[in-house]
Amino acid sequence: MPKSAALTRSAGSVPEAGTKVSAPAMVREGLRRAIVSGEYASGTQLRQDELAERFGTSRIPVREALRQLEAEGLVTIEANKGATVTALSLQEVLELLDIRIALECRALQLAIPNMIDGDFDAAEEILQGYSTSEDPTLWGEANWRFHSVLYAPCARPKLLAMIESNYGHVGRFTRLNVSRAAGKDRPLREHWELLNHCRSGAVEKATALLEEHIAYSQKSLAAATRQPRWQNTGAS
Repeated sequence: MPKSAALTRSAGSVPEAGTKVSAPAMVREGLRRAIVSGEYASGTQLRQDELAERFGTSRIPVREALRQLEAEGLVTIEANKGATVTALSLQEVLELLDIRIALECRALQLAIPNMIDGDFDAAEEILQGYSTSEDPTLWGEANWRFHSVLYAPCARPKLLAMIESNYGHVGRFTRLNVSRAAGKDRPLREHWELLNHCRSGAVEKATALLEEHIAYSQKSLAAATRQPRWQNTGAS
């Protein structure tokens, strides 16, 4: 597969099998995935001894991984209390979606002129799988993979890292709530339309649609929070 068609690392993904990584990196990726997926809810205390047992390491790499996740904003470390999963309010999540619009529209603007057939094929394959899935818990992951494929050709590693970090925060609270509130039909239809704009090199149309697409997620989230299930996310 051409380089620009390669998937960027999924938010919260673990390294591929056979890839040699350090112990702190292994713990960081695994713990990030657990937080982003909602396995560890907001406010959950992260005990070093339990994490060391889970990941088969000593406490030293766990401690380093927690410090790195604190820098990303996923973990909060307090003296005499230890590490907990960072909680976000609804207003903070809505603001993070505003940041998504700014970062991702810029990435797409830079990426479209660099896209090749392999990028379009990879994005189309993701959408085909997404269209056949009936599990709302999987739609968020497919959504991220689709967007990351479109942004990868921008060739701006720092920008892509910022997008991934921000998406990780937002995803903890929006994946299931927004998927259930918005359903699959509209997002899927907009994804196909977005891909078509990218294929035709229509930068302005693509970025305008992307902004509208994310803004609708904000509205869907606001609607979802009017239901009791928002309380289950641990957000305040």
